[in-house]
Amino acid sequence: MDAITQRQLFLAHVAQTSDMPMMGIDLNIVKAEGVKLTDINGKEYIDLISGISVSNVGHCHPHVVNAIYEQSKKFMHLMVYGEFNQSPQVHYAKLLTSHLPESLNCVYYTTGGSEAIEGAMKLAKRATGRSNFVSFKNSYHGSTQGALSLMSDEGFTNAYRPLIPGVKHLEYNNVNQLNEIDETTAAVIIEPLQAEAGVIVANEIFLNALRKRCNETGALLIFDEIQTGFGRSGKLFAFQRYNILPDVICMAKGMGGGLPIGAFVASTKLMSVLSNNPILGHINTFGGNAVTVSAAKATLELILKDDLCNRAEQIEKILKEHLKHSIIKELRTFGALCAIDLKDQGLNFKICRKLIENGIITDWFLFCPTALRIAPPLIISDKELITACEKIVKVLNEV
Repeated sequence: MDAITQRQLFLAHVAQTSDMPMMGIDLNIVKAEGVKLTDINGKEYIDLISGISVSNVGHCHPHVVNAIYEQSKKFMHLMVYGEFNQSPQVHYAKLLTSHLPESLNCVYYTTGGSEAIEGAMKLAKRATGRSNFVSFKNSYHGSTQGALSLMSDEGFTNAYRPLIPGVKHLEYNNVNQLNEIDETTAAVIIEPLQAEAGVIVANEIFLNALRKRCNETGALLIFDEIQTGFGRSGKLFAFQRYNILPDVICMAKGMGGGLPIGAFVASTKLMSVLSNNPILGHINTFGGNAVTVSAAKATLELILKDDLCNRAEQIEKILKEHLKHSIIKELRTFGALCAIDLKDQGLNFKICRKLIENGIITDWFLFCPTALRIAPPLIISDKELITACEKIVKVLNEV
């Protein structure tokens, strides 16, 4: 009998999230460095999606790896979040908030993006005494039940009802619907760029009207920067591209340089409501883990030192210049996040599979399966990026 393959073990023992993970191609990666992934057979791939906007500083960056190693020698887990004065948490929070507006000065660490959204929702309920929320159609905020309640797509939510009641889903960039926000609304949760909708950018007039409406009604404005944060947008955070100040921002993905970490950030005054009536109003075990926070600090240091925010803008220019083909119906970019929209789902899936076979890692968007996702590590060189673009154009020619 043939030996059982790792692929068979993967399908048999690792919980699957789709019927055909990664297009059914057996990707067994044994090494990742910079922008390259290497499989068990020695084949190299250019990573053009950064693990869905996670590896902003590339894979296994020496500065991040060293921070992980040095902290792991001292201590890893000590106590549930917020109980011990842990220097990695304190020093990172100080560095992060020094690059944010004064009102965003208090960090609550989580283990990922969905948990950051959940914490922000609880914070809004406690701070306002209200229970209703507003989100936007084709938004994606996570898969936990609170985050899932913010999603408008019935195909993803119906199987898990009943969800949290009192959520309205408005049309993105539609100023005329903002009157749906009222004195019963605890918070409005919005992506400054709808990533999973296929890189749909918020209109500044719309965001200003939204901020004004939240001020009028006393609703908190929460920005979901889980995919757009840490340089991806061309700024450290996408809200900095607008003259808009949210009350809370949620972050994760590119935060930890490859390790699992997230956070929601607000003012000290706002965040204080979670510490009493009841105490432990929000708590987790592994939020702010010393090793992951050390990785996050090293990641932010790299983004600032190497000016990777500006690099995102340069990446955008290269993508616009080199991704030209008659089959591309629309190219939407926002910093180093790009949607190559072919307006044909079957064709897009075919091209995605072909690209993986040709050593280019890409995929599609959750609510825009007609478009290829491009979100490379911000450390990618011009030569590497142009080579990847040329391979994409070559595959487009072949199909």
